[in-house]
Amino acid sequence: MIGKIISCSSFAGTVGYVMKKDQSRILAAEGIAPPDVRDMVRDLKDQTLLNPRLKNAVGHISLSFSPKDADKLTDAKMTEIVKEYMERMGIWDTQFLLVRHLDQAHPHCHLVYNRVGNNGQTISDKNMKIRNGKVCKELTAKYGLYYAAGKEQVNRERLREPDKTKYEIYDAIRASLPGCKSWGDLETRLQERGITTSYKYCGQTDRKQGVLFGKNGFTFSGSKIDRAFSYTCLNRHFEQSQRVRSSVEQPRYSAQSVGNLRAAADSYRSAFSGLFKSGNVPEESFNLGAFGLKGGLPLPPPDFSGGIAPELMQRRIEESHEEYIARITALIQTATEAMLVAAAERKRKLKEHKANKPKIGF
Repeated sequence: MIGKIISCSSFAGTVGYVMKKDQSRILAAEGIAPPDVRDMVRDLKDQTLLNPRLKNAVGHISLSFSPKDADKLTDAKMTEIVKEYMERMGIWDTQFLLVRHLDQAHPHCHLVYNRVGNNGQTISDKNMKIRNGKVCKELTAKYGLYYAAGKEQVNRERLREPDKTKYEIYDAIRASLPGCKSWGDLETRLQERGITTSYKYCGQTDRKQGVLFGKNGFTFSGSKIDRAFSYTCLNRHFEQSQRVRSSVEQPRYSAQSVGNLRAAADSYRSAFSGLFKSGNVPEESFNLGAFGLKGGLPLPPPDFSGGIAPELMQRRIEESHEEYIARITALIQTATEAMLVAAAERKRKLKEHKANKPKIGF
């Protein structure tokens, strides 16, 4: 059972749509006079006068079921399920129209209701999508309905744009991801399929906070394609892949390189403590365990211009181990210098402020 919240602004258009199908029949109605569309629309509009402040009183939800449930979904059973759905969604004590459509292989129906209740109260639409998903899962389990395994069960051939392209991108990412160890790997594989990858950044910094995938003139954020494909989730996947890769390869770094990194890390921690000791220290840090060093380096907040972006600390595919540790050491040294300069500037401004502060004598 899948519910889809449909945005509508007109009772005339909505009721006209659900009733215009040749293969349709009314399962239930309350507070309106079917089957004439004009009569039903008039009844719905009249009730909106009880709450004229509500800008959009049209409620429209389509409820679809698997073809595997067709035999058990009689009109009576579908009506029973939908009425319980309405109760759990808080859609009660108001006008509604429930119409079953028979033009598809899968059983489905449309629920049109007035968001102005019989007593003028507002039928809330807060967190509708979240509540809808939860209630559909509950009713699917309660009535023993077929539970499809997510997006894999969607019939791609029946999709229209932009959903068609969105599912093409979903399928491409899902097929490519197992063989990808980094963002670069994923970008390359998707590009071969005609899919672009771009990023959203935090303010004016170079710290990434979102990912966008594009194809056929459509662009979607990763989380809109699937929650598992948000920037945070994908980045976590690549970080885990890097850790596994590091543990398998067991790289050996020269004693001199490790010593240089240790000295740079110690200076970095000292500078970080001096600059951010009175502020909120972020929880995000870079672990130095891969280099045989204990502890990690706390990363400055995103708005600090001299900070280190986490993705810059990851080893690049073309880098040798020695090139990697040398680059990380240089990044840490640069960040240390930036923090020392910022701390000195803060100290100068504080001293200047104290010197200019008027003295009050008695």
